[in-house]
Amino acid sequence: MASATRVSAGLPFPLGASWDGSGVNVAVFSANATKIELCLFDAEGKRETDRIALPEFTHEVWHGYFPDLRPGQLYGLRAHGPYEPDAGHRFNPNKLLLDPYAPALSGEVRWHDSLYGYRIGHRNQDLSFDRRDSARAMPKARVIDQAHTWGPERPRNRAWSDTVIYEAHVKGMTMSHPGIHPPLAGTFEGLGSPAVVEHLSKLGVTAIELMPIQAFFDDRHLVEQGLANYWGYNSIGFFAPAPRYLMPGGDIAEFKTMVQRLHEADIEVILDVVYNHTAEGNQLGPTLSFRGLDNASYYVLGDEPRYYFDTTGCGNNVNLRHPRVVQMVMDSLRYWVEECHVDGFRFDLAVTLTRDRQNVDFNSPFLDAVTQDPVLARVKMISESWDLGDHGYQVGAFPPGWAEWNGRFRDDIRAYVKGDQGTVDSFARNVLGSGDIFDRRGRRPWASINFVTAHDGFTLADLYAYNEKHNEANGEDNRDGHDDNRSWNCGVEGPTEDEGVLDLRDRMRRFAMATMLVSQGVPMILMGDENGRTQDGNNNAYCQDNQLAWMDWSPAGREEAFRGFVAGALALRRELPLLTSPQWLRGDPVSEGGLPGVRWLRTDAEPMTEAEWTDGNVLAIAMVLADARGNGLLLLSNGAHEDVPFVLPDAGEGRRWRLRLDSATGAIDSDAEPQAAGAEVVLGGRSLQIFSV
Repeated sequence: MASATRVSAGLPFPLGASWDGSGVNVAVFSANATKIELCLFDAEGKRETDRIALPEFTHEVWHGYFPDLRPGQLYGLRAHGPYEPDAGHRFNPNKLLLDPYAPALSGEVRWHDSLYGYRIGHRNQDLSFDRRDSARAMPKARVIDQAHTWGPERPRNRAWSDTVIYEAHVKGMTMSHPGIHPPLAGTFEGLGSPAVVEHLSKLGVTAIELMPIQAFFDDRHLVEQGLANYWGYNSIGFFAPAPRYLMPGGDIAEFKTMVQRLHEADIEVILDVVYNHTAEGNQLGPTLSFRGLDNASYYVLGDEPRYYFDTTGCGNNVNLRHPRVVQMVMDSLRYWVEECHVDGFRFDLAVTLTRDRQNVDFNSPFLDAVTQDPVLARVKMISESWDLGDHGYQVGAFPPGWAEWNGRFRDDIRAYVKGDQGTVDSFARNVLGSGDIFDRRGRRPWASINFVTAHDGFTLADLYAYNEKHNEANGEDNRDGHDDNRSWNCGVEGPTEDEGVLDLRDRMRRFAMATMLVSQGVPMILMGDENGRTQDGNNNAYCQDNQLAWMDWSPAGREEAFRGFVAGALALRRELPLLTSPQWLRGDPVSEGGLPGVRWLRTDAEPMTEAEWTDGNVLAIAMVLADARGNGLLLLSNGAHEDVPFVLPDAGEGRRWRLRLDSATGAIDSDAEPQAAGAEVVLGGRSLQIFSV
């Protein structure tokens, strides 16, 4: 039966379903398909109303123009071709597929055996063939009109050295906030609400880094356990926002409105993006999009093409050696910058994006494409510089222009704050921006994204309330999550009403937070750490879409005081230029005859000796910073358990040291009288002080 939907040749670009004001051009890449069909659905997405073969095939792109289609139309794709898993091909036209360039999705996956290209339970596993139609279980793509009225927008372009990042989750940040209208809780609209924006502004952060908001699904095994993929590191659409963060019937306009409201408060928006793997998993995973469109092009296949090469732990690697796949990722990045005005990206397991299978290649097609791209040149690019493959830990190895999550900072500072022996040397390196890692090829201190906690691991409150992880709620018998936490429960595992223990935990939190905020580089605060957020010792809450992982906005008392300390420390960071130097601070004199830019001193104000740097018992140290404009700063730090007396060093030209921050008490800009060189101060255990002149 002939289709009633008109179609003409159209163009092989742009890829996706694009509304031009008169009709919709559809273009889909597949090098190995023999036919691609566009499937149209009714407004509820339940009934397939038409199926039309794309009439043209140009440069491995199937395309057609549909003058009768309009924004709001729901659609999917079907791909014909060989089903030969042993040769890397998994075409099955019975499976409805998502358009990789879909800008909006309607509905969620409803897990059913029909979603798999093979017969679940068949003795031949994925070599078998399933003929059931998967359309009823699949979400549908939706054509949209990208037009959006922006207010008076201007590029943020905030200097890296002035940046403070706040890592957050859209739902976790908004679900329990009493100041958010209930229908907006858990959505982009909620995140852009005055209550949340005001909190971020008062705290003093300059950028919010959102955990994945590109379309993702809950894994089948989690759904069957009553859990969810809360974090969202399970991407299936790189252009569409996750429907769960939209109002019913909403679209990308809600995300754009959120961005605009944050920009009005001078807060940048950074997206955590997952281009290293997709939600289709390994050879036994579902057929949702890429696998059915052109498995051999979109994925890195193994020596036996039936199987996948995997350095992500998620079953597959996206093939960023294929030019069309690189194009898709680059088009996606530019889309979020140009259409949605985001200010940067954090790349999950970024080492995988550089790989030629086992080999890590920092001249990879993806990195080369990013380096030359004029759109991405103006936004912030952050790598998570590791994956699970051979030579997977590559912190410091990314090229100029990139910042990197500094996992070594996290581990070393945790160890020092806990009082581990032999950590003063690593403490010193990290406080100065980890120059031993990043000071090369003209890179600057901001290349180091410094963090003590992140979504993956303990919260700051739990770091000093638990010796061991407590992940039983995840249903994996507590086997998941990190075992190397470098945490300390301060004498009691978990909750306590012992005021002495609570005071000590507060002291540890202030010490860790202050150390991060006075270090060179870019600090990153985990959502809720300023509020004492706990996950009850769960250090892998990826599947906990509930109160365990959501932000608790109710704490007062101690938490109000700690929140004030964090805000005060950030204000001090903005005030003191030596804490945010865009240049590396070294030991050379800052001017002819002047004091060195950096001096590391013992507690008696004498220079550290080689023996003391390697003495595992030395945990107390002083650092003096100076610049050519006459600014001076003194850091006293004590990682030991006991109090330690310090002699204040020369401040230059008869000047006096003024106490600006004391993490032991939480005081910032106290009324203490400035003190001259030679004065003795006693620094409490597990604390630091900052002085300026």
